[in-house]
Amino acid sequence: MIIKEQTLKQLQELNLKGMAQTYEGLLSLSVQQQPTAHELIARLTESELQSRNQLPTETLLRQSKLRYNAILEDIYCTPVRNLSTDQLQSLSDCSFIEKAENLLITAAAGWGKSYLACAIGRQACRLGYKTMYIGMNRFLEKIAFAKLDGSYLKLLNHMEKSPLIILDDFGLYPLDNTVKLILLQLLEDRYGRHATIITSQLPVTKWYEYLSEPTLADAIMDRLSGSAHKIELKGESLRRKKVTQKKECLQSTSPIKSDPLYTGITDPVSSEYSLIDEILLLGTKP
Repeated sequence: MIIKEQTLKQLQELNLKGMAQTYEGLLSLSVQQQPTAHELIARLTESELQSRNQLPTETLLRQSKLRYNAILEDIYCTPVRNLSTDQLQSLSDCSFIEKAENLLITAAAGWGKSYLACAIGRQACRLGYKTMYIGMNRFLEKIAFAKLDGSYLKLLNHMEKSPLIILDDFGLYPLDNTVKLILLQLLEDRYGRHATIITSQLPVTKWYEYLSEPTLADAIMDRLSGSAHKIELKGESLRRKKVTQKKECLQSTSPIKSDPLYTGITDPVSSEYSLIDEILLLGTKP
């Protein structure tokens, strides 16, 4: 047993994480279940290879700072949502990144546009593309701080080099002319070289009005929509649907007030629900 523990420790010291994990699992097997020498080597080698293949993906995912841990397999594709399986499959190989094509996703709040963008971003990381997710509010903050500490050019160069950038919630915050010029410069540097995903509550036709200044609006939109895929999600709000289902589930399992055993004391989960989810529900009533 001491020899086995030493072997496990040596594998860990050699940073052979895949081998160490598999070897540790095999140690718990009975003598009859343990593999032969050749099978053992094959398993350890395969585990280490899988571990090393996963490491770059994990690094890219960590660096991407995606908002949601989303995967394409969880995306609802229905005519009601105005999203087909063929559309999703055409994006799943991330060939649009190789072609430096943009993707514009629009939908009302809670309809899954950010989740879809993050699912595509995660797929890009799986396929080895460096991805950067940034919300527009965070983008504005980064620009403001970069101008103060003199790292403005460094920030733009860093964003320009990323094969895929996801700008979330475009159109939610007002932009002054300085920010519009910076956005134009970023899109100009990336045009024809790298891909950009933009999500917005505003329809693409309303982006000109949002950007307001005609000359800048034309220049920005020309670089955004020139060779862009467009997805306009429709149907029922997924967030609202989830809240409604949660309320129905809680109501079906909650005690009845007429029950003499009912104390009127709510548990922390129900209390948190009533303060947050009930507000969301009230906001959906006509």
